[in-house]
Amino acid sequence: MTKAFPQKIHIIGSVGSGKTTLARKLSKTLQIPYYELDNVAWMRKESGDILRTDEEKKEHLQTILQTNSWIIEEIHQEEWVVDSFQQADCIIFLDTPYKIRVFRIIKRFIKQKMGFEKAHYQPTFSIFFKMFRWNKRFERVGKPKFFIQQHAVLAKLLMIQRKKDLDSYFRQF
Repeated sequence: MTKAFPQKIHIIGSVGSGKTTLARKLSKTLQIPYYELDNVAWMRKESGDILRTDEEKKEHLQTILQTNSWIIEEIHQEEWVVDSFQQADCIIFLDTPYKIRVFRIIKRFIKQKMGFEKAHYQPTFSIFFKMFRWNKRFERVGKPKFFIQQHAVLAKLLMIQRKKDLDSYFRQF
């Protein structure tokens, strides 16, 4: 007997871990909308992005969480995101090896600068170098912090390091 596939999925991981790629793939396969928390945190304007207040972010997120199904992806581990962890049927933690993430950051930047990949931000060298710092910080601080802060949701956590781990999980549905 197969289980029902989760309808509320939160994907987390560091920069370059594959969150957006997985969210897009699951969204297309399952016909569930996906949301990048960066687009919840920032109001995208032609004149430049504007950071929403924590209250605005939480309000915007609540409109997403009130729907029957969603896939949320991002690195954010701030207070305004807590409800999405609690309401998720499944939390997929992409624990992609560090060196692979570094390679993906470089590859993404080159593709964005050459115009082969679209970005929600201006791909500058400043952002490029910040991604390496964010990646290192996630490894040292973000990952351990998640397990401390979100211990109540660990029962619905799926840790993925390799694609075959994810494939194995999906076979049960």
